Amino acid sequence: MILNISAVLLFGAASAFAVRTKSAGGGAALVLFLFGFFAAGTGAYEPIHNLVQASTDALAELGN
Repeated sequence: MILNISAVLLFGAASAFAVRTKSAGGGAALVLFLFGFFAAGTGAYEPIHNLVQASTDALAELGN
């Protein structure tokens, strides 16, 4: 079964969780950066999107 979820929705939920739990580590900073990036759609969208896509594909391959 394949589940598709919007990156903005995923990182938005993770950002809300990080803020609510007052997380202050590097992971929380990365989540908040990615949420802002995907929400804004800046000119750096393509390289960062490709990096996230490659990471996602690599994690999916680990499960197979």
